[in-house]
Amino acid sequence: MWLPGSTSLWWREVKSNVLLTSMLCPGIVFAHFFILNLVLWYYSSSAAIPFFTLVALLALWFGVSVPLTFVGAYFGFRKPPIEQPVRTNQIPRQIPDQSVYTQPIPGIIMGGVLPFGCIFIQLFFVLNSIWSSQIYYMYGFLFLVFIILIITCSETTILLCYFHLCAEDYHW
Repeated sequence: MWLPGSTSLWWREVKSNVLLTSMLCPGIVFAHFFILNLVLWYYSSSAAIPFFTLVALLALWFGVSVPLTFVGAYFGFRKPPIEQPVRTNQIPRQIPDQSVYTQPIPGIIMGGVLPFGCIFIQLFFVLNSIWSSQIYYMYGFLFLVFIILIITCSETTILLCYFHLCAEDYHW
């Protein structure tokens, strides 16, 4: 297997990509979390996270997440590139005329209305209890409705992808 030398531009880009993957996103999240925690410390709030818990989070980040990212990158770049099992044609196929539900605007509307219709009634009761200054105690039921919302969003995504694939639209 061929790996370029450490002086090549490609290898430097790979190293910077792995470093950014392990540092950038968790670093932004931790910085926001730390700044919000500083505000809570300033106001002496009981919701503030103790300092040693933040140190433990940093230890987990640098002791577990960062090394696992580098190990995964090492094993990932040692693998040979994936070869497609079929030969692709240089001339793209012509896409047949699309039906109404495979157009972008109806797809966007269907992708939003179905999950919204699933959650609307429960959200109505929650917001109605908040506006009436009542305490909402049915958190278990709210969690169940959240699970139903996740399932509805997943099924809607699968359904819309299926519609596009059946219509032979490879631009989806």
